[in-house]
Amino acid sequence: MFSVTVRDHMMIAHSFRGEVFGPAQRLHGATYVVDATFRRAALDADNIVVDIGRAAEQLHAVVAELSFRNLDDEPAFAGMNTSTEALARVIADRLADRVADGALGEAARELDGLVVTLHESHIAWASYERPL
Repeated sequence: MFSVTVRDHMMIAHSFRGEVFGPAQRLHGATYVVDATFRRAALDADNIVVDIGRAAEQLHAVVAELSFRNLDDEPAFAGMNTSTEALARVIADRLADRVADGALGEAARELDGLVVTLHESHIAWASYERPL
């Protein structure tokens, strides 16, 4: 399996519901380094996994929709704990929609999978993997 990873970052504010989250139940900020890894079993006709420039542009567009926002105020996240894991899935699903729409080029429609990893810090991160 071949893969290409692009990276961006985002800064958000949010809070959590549930005792398991302790002090994070209060409003707080988070800065994430966001990696999107595109996978395919065979390279395309140009001998690449995906156009890195397009992949980076689309990842940036997706994280820009979330950056500098209080996710508690966003209708798309109503009633949802916006954990690192949950946000990785949101970003992966939004990128998958862009792949399907052709935003990463026609050849990218043949990608096999996508993994999005959100790094909370140098010691903790979470990922979501999905087929395409």
